[in-house]
Amino acid sequence: MLQRHLRAVCAATAAAGALLVAGLSGSASAHPSASPAAPTAAETLRTAAAPPGLLAALQRDLGLDRRQADRRLANEAEAGATAGRLRAAVGGHFAGAWVSGALSDTLTVATTDPADVPAIRSRGADAVVVDHTLAALDAAKARLDRAAARHATTATPVWYVDVTANALVIQAERPDAARSLLAAAGVDASLTRIVQATEHPRPLYDLRGGDAYYIGTGSRCSIGFPVTRGTQQGFATAGHCGRAGSTTSGSNRVAQGTFQASVFPGNDMAWVATNANWTATPYVNGSSAQVAGSTQATVGSSVCRSGSTTGWHCGTVQQLNSSVTYQEGTVSGVTRTSVCAEPGDSGGSFISGSQAQGVTSGGSGNCTSGGTTYFQPVNPILQSYGLTLKTTGTGPGDPGDPGDPGGTWSAGTVYQAGDTVTYGGATYRCLQSHQAQPGWEPPNTPALWQRV
Repeated sequence: MLQRHLRAVCAATAAAGALLVAGLSGSASAHPSASPAAPTAAETLRTAAAPPGLLAALQRDLGLDRRQADRRLANEAEAGATAGRLRAAVGGHFAGAWVSGALSDTLTVATTDPADVPAIRSRGADAVVVDHTLAALDAAKARLDRAAARHATTATPVWYVDVTANALVIQAERPDAARSLLAAAGVDASLTRIVQATEHPRPLYDLRGGDAYYIGTGSRCSIGFPVTRGTQQGFATAGHCGRAGSTTSGSNRVAQGTFQASVFPGNDMAWVATNANWTATPYVNGSSAQVAGSTQATVGSSVCRSGSTTGWHCGTVQQLNSSVTYQEGTVSGVTRTSVCAEPGDSGGSFISGSQAQGVTSGGSGNCTSGGTTYFQPVNPILQSYGLTLKTTGTGPGDPGDPGDPGGTWSAGTVYQAGDTVTYGGATYRCLQSHQAQPGWEPPNTPALWQRV
């Protein structure tokens, strides 16, 4: 899919990955945001705490050894922070960012203004000058999403913003079906690219017995991420798995909880409140896999999925902000990946390193022949339902500091790239979308916040 320069790497070039970490960790801010001892992005996002199951799947599915898998996760963390700084620096000219290479050791940032190229290159990233801003492509996709509510999309099952192609891509069974949808949306054809549809996505639930959790007396899905809402414990999962009021039982068939809210189609999100017999933990798949936060991964980054049918499988983030049409209707705002999945994996965890990404929605193919899978990002679920992701604890800051510096920053709030907050008398801009955790105060996390 990548159409730009890729840097070839192998085990012998792991040192090159180390150079990228150093080169991409600088700040574009005119104000120092932290002392020289401030944590790196990899330390903030705790890439070293990546689950053993994830690392094993990453090595198997992406052809890496353990050292390369560790280096790739560290590179992706640093690249995400640098991309956030450069997005703030180029402003309205920003046209997207992505990583490439076997170790994710090349970060590319696109802009519509050639004058931005020196600033991009000065931060260790490759620069590409393109025709359309990311804001223009996102706006065109939003028009397409609205048109889908009143226009049949079974012949155009998937559309997404592809930053590597600088286009709004529509997958269509027939070109005339794509043109009809574009006309209904009033989208300029110059912003788009029509490709032959090869996917026939479907939600990944089934009606067979198995493990994970059951809805009512029959269907089975997979737990996404444990959460809390005040003192109530529960978990996030896919909306197509159950409706509000549906009861659940665990893999042991013991009564578990009740769906509190559910949206599908439109989005594919839900959460289940569990009874007192179940405890929310920061683990994935009942192992030592730990979740440290929910910082959104960059396009091209590795991402792994754990599901009750097929276990751990890995791939890469292909596109953010995708829309996909299932038989039940269109779901927007999902992330498209190269990870495989099968029925029963729905609702399960998508994670990059130690950072929660989302819950499995649906896709096409299987884990024998390969496929494409979409996940509902977790941050919108947390924000929509007022949930707090269960994590391993505090971030790089001092959790014992009793001071109250004041300001608008608040742990538990979901922040989007570009949001601004105040903390300790200073103003900070969010670099990467995430739910704030205790210890992740802006001065402590230059990978997530930039002082302005």
